[in-house]
Amino acid sequence: MILVVVALLSMTATFAEDNKANNAQLFDMSVNYNKLGEALNLNNDQLESLQDVHKAFCAEMLNAAYADKDEQKVMMDNAIKKDLKYMRYILDKKQYRKYLMLLNVTLNNRGLNK
Repeated sequence: MILVVVALLSMTATFAEDNKANNAQLFDMSVNYNKLGEALNLNNDQLESLQDVHKAFCAEMLNAAYADKDEQKVMMDNAIKKDLKYMRYILDKKQYRKYLMLLNVTLNNRGLNK
């Protein structure tokens, strides 16, 4: 009986870890910066600034992936708002609109924009 309980608990723990790993893949926002720079027509200074801001955004999104379900949405929303605030400063209007579109498509494709 004890062995059955231990087996069930270990299978549950393994399943929970697999869910966290799959969830982390959904929240992984890493991109190819050169391709993003080309798509947005960025100059070198903009690209460098975008990389710094986006790396912080990626870290915040991964933190949200491992958070409790009730905290996850708030953390994700805060990360997105912060990212967009900084991108608004870095990019011109045309670049910002395109970045916003790309981010929205990415979030929709991953099922995170609910």
